[in-house]
Amino acid sequence: MITTDDLPQPDPGVGQLLVRVKAAGVGNWDALIREGKVQLQPLPLILGSELSGIIEGIGADVSGFKLGDEVYGATNEQFSGADAEYAVPSARMMARKPKTLSFIEAASAPIVTVTAWQMLFEYAHVTARQTVLIHGAAGNVGAYAVQLAKQAGLHVVATAGSADLDYVRGLGAETVVDYKTERFDESVTGVDVVLDTVGGDTQQRSLRVLKPGGILVSVVSPVPEAAQTRYSVRAAYFYVEVTTARLNTITELFDSAKLVTDVGTVLPLEDARLAHEMLGGAPHKRGKIVLSIAA
Repeated sequence: MITTDDLPQPDPGVGQLLVRVKAAGVGNWDALIREGKVQLQPLPLILGSELSGIIEGIGADVSGFKLGDEVYGATNEQFSGADAEYAVPSARMMARKPKTLSFIEAASAPIVTVTAWQMLFEYAHVTARQTVLIHGAAGNVGAYAVQLAKQAGLHVVATAGSADLDYVRGLGAETVVDYKTERFDESVTGVDVVLDTVGGDTQQRSLRVLKPGGILVSVVSPVPEAAQTRYSVRAAYFYVEVTTARLNTITELFDSAKLVTDVGTVLPLEDARLAHEMLGGAPHKRGKIVLSIAA
């Protein structure tokens, strides 16, 4: 159950910033926390794991930031606390906001961009001219993965729904398979890397299209060792780790126009419940759901 309450303004603790929140991104992990499927801290809690805003206080043992800095990033390892007028995120998970992005755009980006970056470069260790298959390519992680893969000189094959095929091609995919009408494993073969943002049957069928020694990287679920052995492939499964250094890399890409955001529905903070209904399937635009916070 989501309610809106008045709480005292927090004070930044050791390693924290006090941020006047301008916008907060809403993602699937927020729904998992609300539903109790991921128990990172006891209820009640303040939802929200990514934000943008302005620094109004700096805790002990924090360097590299000053009052008035415009920042963006993730809140903490508990993925909570962003859906409020003031938040106290961990400084090591924050960075200066890209100058080219609005607060709304910046709040849409931290977790999904870093997830895509880690999938490609820290787990798959991609190199130019490899072929990568990206599932859910019109989704928030997938759309950034397509852009990053294209920038890195990869051949990009992607899956998406009928309405999003042209959008994904526009991001840089050479081949886009409509997963609603075509089985990708009947037309795609010999790929070096699969990025899995879908899981389930899609993940299982993806193992067949990898080259021997290829790798599937998932943020949904691990691949059993027996399946990896059967297909002579590797797999990795991880939780995103948002850090200042990774965000600084992402900021450079935004500010040099090498990445573009896709903000979908923007709602006021008091409509947080509606935002979660959208996560659960209620109609909304393609792209990231963001709460605008007039603090």
